[in-house]
Amino acid sequence: INHIVHNGGLYKRPFNEAFEETPMLVAVLTYVGYGVLTLFGYLRDFMRQWKIEKCQNATEREEQKDFVPLYQDFENFYNRNLYMRIRDSWNRPICSVPGAKVDMMERVSHDYNWTFTYTGRVIKDIINMGSYNYLGFAQKTGACQEAAAKVLAQYGAGVCSTRQEMGNLDKHEELEKLVARFLGVESAMAYGMGFATNSMNIPALVGKGCLILSDELNHASLVLGARLSGATIRIFKHNNMQSLEKLLKDAIVHGQPRTRRPWKKILILVEGIYSMEGSIVRLPEVIALKKKYKSYLYLDEAHSIGALGPSGRGVVEYFGLNPEDVDVMMGTFTKSFGAAGGYIGGKKELIDYLRTYSHSAAYATSMSPPVVEQIITSVKCIMGEDGTTVGEARVQQLAENTRYFRRRLKEMGFIIYGNEDSPVVPLMLYMPAKIGAFGREMLKRNIGVVVVGFPATPIIESRARFCLSAAHTKEMLDTALKEINEVGDLLQLKYSRRRLVPLLDRPFDETTYEETED
Repeated sequence: INHIVHNGGLYKRPFNEAFEETPMLVAVLTYVGYGVLTLFGYLRDFMRQWKIEKCQNATEREEQKDFVPLYQDFENFYNRNLYMRIRDSWNRPICSVPGAKVDMMERVSHDYNWTFTYTGRVIKDIINMGSYNYLGFAQKTGACQEAAAKVLAQYGAGVCSTRQEMGNLDKHEELEKLVARFLGVESAMAYGMGFATNSMNIPALVGKGCLILSDELNHASLVLGARLSGATIRIFKHNNMQSLEKLLKDAIVHGQPRTRRPWKKILILVEGIYSMEGSIVRLPEVIALKKKYKSYLYLDEAHSIGALGPSGRGVVEYFGLNPEDVDVMMGTFTKSFGAAGGYIGGKKELIDYLRTYSHSAAYATSMSPPVVEQIITSVKCIMGEDGTTVGEARVQQLAENTRYFRRRLKEMGFIIYGNEDSPVVPLMLYMPAKIGAFGREMLKRNIGVVVVGFPATPIIESRARFCLSAAHTKEMLDTALKEINEVGDLLQLKYSRRRLVPLLDRPFDETTYEETED
């Protein structure tokens, strides 16, 4: 399905997203592959039960055999018999800065991935296509590193207290004022952990008698925060405005179940860039619906802040919208800023309320001073307040790298999900055997990639996820693309029936399609 939206005056720019349908043969073979793995999994469990095969997974002790079983659910079955086969594709230890290139410790397994042994060898200069280092600020040299080292010498590494007690430093105050200016909002508050920014603040904003409308592909932190709040949760189809509007209408017409009283609040939860799909939220339409039905909007910009917009101010700037139209602007410092933690921005009344009632504010230790200084320096660089144009150049470089990389992959014939401007680039693998094979083959060629399967994606939509960075040079991208093309031919991953036609005289941002036969 290819979306090209102009939608009257809501969109000030073309909005192009592609989610090509899975070919029927591929879908059938994927189900067959999982079926065969499941059958062999049951066979191996039977053999383990009768001590024919050595059992290496957690099991109940013999004296507890009559108790309620702790380890007999499907996910543990999946871990034992499917995940274990390709476990070497994850948790690979790197021993360098996660920049454009990384060094990785080599490890081997002699018992089919149940345990790993380190060889002592370090694999050098692997092109890093997996880290969320969108603007290239994850580095061990430069202004950010020097500023962080200076603050480390002055303040130390830890604060050992909460913000409300003895842990409120002048650096924290400076960071929050800077973030508020960067976002264009009245006030902002910083937190030490991005995941907890969502999971601990949503319960402070809504509770029993409130309604949360959540996108079906929202991040686990948003899902956990919604569940912890005690509010009623209803799910709308991914980025589908008809589905969202129907839920809003039903909520207003019918009110709460049984009592039919109006909902105390209706909160819409969306993300800027969806980290597994590479899609961008249809923010102009969401804001229009929010205003029409008088609800609140919570926008998670974890992946979009710094990565979208002419000056890196995220999805709000990307669409040319007013930050005041978003009630709660949330984001993290872990991606584009090369640091750790998260923030919430909005009206002063909202932030003052959260300072008092947020669990993250009241009970969590303050952010580490060197981390705070890394964020301050990188934000000032993006804003141009350091007296250079380095930040602006990085934002532009990321946009160019994104379009180039996406276009080349589509020309090769891969199925690529998401928006053409999204630096998160999912390449569909589908079949379970190809998840591990793709990761291993790319590592053999000195390319580090992230492969993703169930439960992070639907069970038949396994994929490789590339994250582009401003630190990637064109030579690095061309090297990666050459190897991806070679591995794609080797593993027969070029499923797309819509091939982009490479034309030398085509403008940089245009697309020509040629339908190929099934």
